[in-house]
Amino acid sequence: MKRFYLILCLATLGLRLTAQTTPPFKAGDRVVFTGNSITDGGHYHSYIWLYYLTHFPNRRMEFFNAGIGGDVSRQIYERLDGDVFAHKPTVVTLTFGMNDTGYQNLKGAKVDSVYTAKVAESLKSFALITDKLKQHPETRKVMIASSPYDETAKIKTTPLRGKNAAMQKIAAAQKVTASTNKWDFVDFATPMTGINQQGQQTDSAFTLEGSDRIHPTNDGQMVMAYTFLKAQGLAGKSVAKMTFDAKNKKIVLAENCNVTQPIISTESVKFTYLANSLPYPMDTIPSGFGQPQKAQSMALKIIPFTDEFNREVLQITGLQNKPYQLTIDGKTIGTYSGTQLGEGLNLATITSTPQYQQALAVMHINEERWAVERRLREYYWIHYSILKPKGMLFNDGDATIDSLQKYGKKDFFVALTIPTYQKARFKAVRSAWQKEIDLLTNEMYTVNKPVAHRFEITLVN
Repeated sequence: MKRFYLILCLATLGLRLTAQTTPPFKAGDRVVFTGNSITDGGHYHSYIWLYYLTHFPNRRMEFFNAGIGGDVSRQIYERLDGDVFAHKPTVVTLTFGMNDTGYQNLKGAKVDSVYTAKVAESLKSFALITDKLKQHPETRKVMIASSPYDETAKIKTTPLRGKNAAMQKIAAAQKVTASTNKWDFVDFATPMTGINQQGQQTDSAFTLEGSDRIHPTNDGQMVMAYTFLKAQGLAGKSVAKMTFDAKNKKIVLAENCNVTQPIISTESVKFTYLANSLPYPMDTIPSGFGQPQKAQSMALKIIPFTDEFNREVLQITGLQNKPYQLTIDGKTIGTYSGTQLGEGLNLATITSTPQYQQALAVMHINEERWAVERRLREYYWIHYSILKPKGMLFNDGDATIDSLQKYGKKDFFVALTIPTYQKARFKAVRSAWQKEIDLLTNEMYTVNKPVAHRFEITLVN
């Protein structure tokens, strides 16, 4: 318990010190998240979208994954037109630096000189990116300081000393550029590094970055989503809050919801509840980056997401200090004492409620959309990372398949991706996948609309 609160306090402090702000997304926004493999194979953008899907169900928007594994700033610059602005974004985020600083294991005097050269090279291309972004005044820009490289966890992978400090120099340049151009800036690095270091005080193997020290596992991706949503000023917005005074038979508060047809006494409270939002569902299945890893829900141990973003409170004062049964739409949810109900129940943490189950359906549809989009991202990774340097960008002929199969014999990631590419090289297949994404997006914005539920809280005899 002590470790939890230390980490929580450090995370909150880190977020406050960076003083980062970026306006919330609005209806009609087309948000393109640009980056490397941490974006390409990551979930933070999907988790952010899930918050908007559940908390603002009528605020329709679209998110796009524009990450390419292995990219450095030069490669990001070269695909801005075809892979980022082709989506006609209203908002573009940009994160880079992990690959730019390299993966050399150096010691002594060479460390500083090599990293200095790599940072300088990266920032040259960042200047080109900046010029390109300025050509799109219609698009809001959000610079994101990359999630950190974890040098301090006591795990099997040998740490690359000095890498994270070099990444921080790139982040500092992003922050200055954002300030100069009046763009937004969000810092993933500072709070995540703080959480890692605090966690390692009691568990030396603790890390948000996974076994390779690079790619945040799903709990780390959720920390990134939390950091972004907090920077948008969305903390403290309740899913809903209902307060009843059983003794005086009245509704005291109905926040972000409508409460109708009340029948209130100290023996039972019955009403119809229609919220404006859904609770935020948490995935409890370990997954990510091709192998089972930490689940998204594990982030709740280290960030106060529930308290700040996921409060659906039912409070009934004036009840007898006896057990009461809560049913919703005739389904028994649980039995709670009058004291518990007087203090308030956070329904968002009760996974059996119909509104939580509805939110789970939204989550699973969103994850299915993410999975289909990932197939397209694998196709573009093959082209931008493997074929473009060979002068074969968007050449999907039979000769390309032969070339890739030969290349795959010495590159595990290419070999792993070839089955997807063999399908995606046909335009009709890519079009079908995009239609599936569009269909799933439409379904998300159908399924996410809250519906009315009948609550009954009755004294247990």
